[in-house]
Amino acid sequence: MNFNIPEDIAEIINALKQFVNKVVIPLEDANHELLYNERNYYMEDGRRNPEVEALRRQVRKESAKAGFYTMFGDKELGGEGFGPLASLLVNEALGKNFPNRKLIEHVVIPSPFTNGLTPVLKGLNQALKDKFLEGIGSGEKTLCFGLTEPDAGSDVWGIKTRAVRDGNDWVINGTKQWISNAAYADYCLLFAVTNPELQAKRKGGITCFFVETKSEGFTVDSIIATMGSLGGDAAIISIDNLRIPNENIIGELDNGFTKAMNGINNGRLGMSGKCIGSAQWALKKAVEYSKIRRTFGKAIEEHQTIQNMLAECALDIYAARNMALHCAWKIENSTKTPTKEISMVKAYCTEMMGRVYDRAIQIHGGMGLSNELQLEEGYRMARLLRIPDGTSEIHRRTIARSLLKGDLSFQ
Repeated sequence: MNFNIPEDIAEIINALKQFVNKVVIPLEDANHELLYNERNYYMEDGRRNPEVEALRRQVRKESAKAGFYTMFGDKELGGEGFGPLASLLVNEALGKNFPNRKLIEHVVIPSPFTNGLTPVLKGLNQALKDKFLEGIGSGEKTLCFGLTEPDAGSDVWGIKTRAVRDGNDWVINGTKQWISNAAYADYCLLFAVTNPELQAKRKGGITCFFVETKSEGFTVDSIIATMGSLGGDAAIISIDNLRIPNENIIGELDNGFTKAMNGINNGRLGMSGKCIGSAQWALKKAVEYSKIRRTFGKAIEEHQTIQNMLAECALDIYAARNMALHCAWKIENSTKTPTKEISMVKAYCTEMMGRVYDRAIQIHGGMGLSNELQLEEGYRMARLLRIPDGTSEIHRRTIARSLLKGDLSFQ
């Protein structure tokens, strides 16, 4: 098996790094006090400052012009159609070279299934594609993914939001929670129960609707601040007698759940790549610091305890990277989705990132806790990533169920 980075992906990575250094970093430097002081970054209600949103839109549009914003979108939607291996390696490069940056993550490249040219949009009818895809692909407009609810996270079949047919319209009522980008999105991919009997049997009954967020009956109630921040990206949505035309159904009636799951699986390799790259950045910081920090008359790199911690980080990163590479290869070379392996990669890589950052902070001592080094921000991000796109526990359940059904292969 050839583990060299394919030439076309290497070219993309090099071009992307040049784009970030030329376009994004100068923009961040010029607006540093706005972007990296949370009192300026967020407003009192927890939403991002409109000036921040304007900068994010500017970067999205520049990225789209350069071809990066849409490179993981399906070709039929106007994207480049790059697959999971490219997603893994590109996100690894971003995490390794530009971690914890305000105008990069989910801006230069959107979340692959909840924003941008998500594969869910393939289910739009042609009239809606003609009307909305250009704005979405250009970075001018953004999406949110209205699936999770207060009582339905990992168990998506438990959603309670209902859509009832009324003539040519559907009337939707319910609540959504933990919806990323909801407060800033122009459109929502909204999931609702349209056939309670099928839903109860877990055989369908859930439909996806394309919704303009400015529609009457669609309200963002509040932002959910997380991990000590003054604001956040996730929000709570109220749906109150929202009327949506029947032609706004995405894909098939009563079969929206399948669309959601396909999108989620396609995005997990990118998240894993980000974890692997960010962990490499943290390890590099720890190695460099171990050479200059002195205790008891010598550099701490000479202490065996520090050496062991560095070695454990390397073991974790190497295992995670090769696990993810094999999984990406398997997705691209198999007719059946390797569900077990995808769950292994998502659970392992997010937990690995937390372990590496924890050791890196410990090696830095008090300095590791300071905001200046950004290690604490990476540590908080690592802890957060163990929850979305399936918790670590849910992925372990998926792995175990595959094993118990006889899937004992590791090839």
